[in-house]
Amino acid sequence: MADERLDAEWVRGWCERADAALTELVQSFQARRGFPPGGNVVARATDESHRATDALVELTPIPSDLTTMYWVLCEVCLPDVDGGYFVHPASEVAHHFREYGAIRIDGEEPALVFAREGGGHLFALAGSGRVWRSTTASWFGQFDLAASSLQEFLEELVRRISRQL
Repeated sequence: MADERLDAEWVRGWCERADAALTELVQSFQARRGFPPGGNVVARATDESHRATDALVELTPIPSDLTTMYWVLCEVCLPDVDGGYFVHPASEVAHHFREYGAIRIDGEEPALVFAREGGGHLFALAGSGRVWRSTTASWFGQFDLAASSLQEFLEELVRRISRQL
């Protein structure tokens, strides 16, 4: 699957599936957990986020799958899914790139951090299309393979939402 590139129509469908699962999660959350849910959202791309994506593309070589994703969605905030998952907006990815640069992984093209989990572990997408997860909450530690593609990573997020139900 790593050789296949992410398709914008697939991302739109993913957004719909994620929204449906989140709606169900939020509706039953307080009854199951005893407190209200946080701001769980799959935010669609806007003109402003498209400009941020364009700026990111001008700043650094960005994996094409990340560009495709950002043309459909702006960010994902899932504080109530497991320990939390957050896909950063393109503007934040650019800020992090300016501050820390690309992630270097042995035997891999440089990768851009695009997401994190609630514990601070980072997710980076390499030009190969593979997604890597930091073993610690650090930009400078080791990264292990998390998914063979961005599509696989996003599919896992929907599965994690569904497991919370």
